[in-house]
Amino acid sequence: MNILTVTLLLLLSALYFDLRYQRIPNKLCLAGLLIALALQGYNSQWHGLGQALFGGGAALALLLPAFYFRCLGAGDVKLMVAVGALSGPNLLWWSIVYGIIFGTFTSFMLAFYQLGWSGIKKMASQSFIKNKRKTQPRLFVPYAPALTLGWLLACYLSPEIGAEIATALSTGINSEILTLFVVK
Repeated sequence: MNILTVTLLLLLSALYFDLRYQRIPNKLCLAGLLIALALQGYNSQWHGLGQALFGGGAALALLLPAFYFRCLGAGDVKLMVAVGALSGPNLLWWSIVYGIIFGTFTSFMLAFYQLGWSGIKKMASQSFIKNKRKTQPRLFVPYAPALTLGWLLACYLSPEIGAEIATALSTGINSEILTLFVVK
């Protein structure tokens, strides 16, 4: 099975669980990591295994501070460790960068939807002013959608993967158009 397909299935599964239950199961992340190690080891032997370990370690190193400061949940970090092991460090880096960009917009839109403009202003003012009672509202935002969109954009903009996707799409579209004209 193609590594991109496995990564997409992993991200879509995490997306479902994050939106439905507001958590990403540990078993899903562990299965993704083990599949990544097996696929990378099978496809590229020791080099692939090294890339998988480097990608997973890079995800852990990049996202552990975000978990420490409560910007991301543990499930999001573990998910990106598995994605890093599947995708490698270069695609992982851009996935995280684009995921942060998407996450900023989705978090703001969700906050606006749930709290309204006055709630956002109150939350922002209480965050910047030291409040001894800590009564500021907490907003939990599922981050799997942003990480999934970030990975998809990173794949699309990647020179190697983007060309492969474009070829597959154009071949699929051309063959469908051709069969429509031949059948009629």
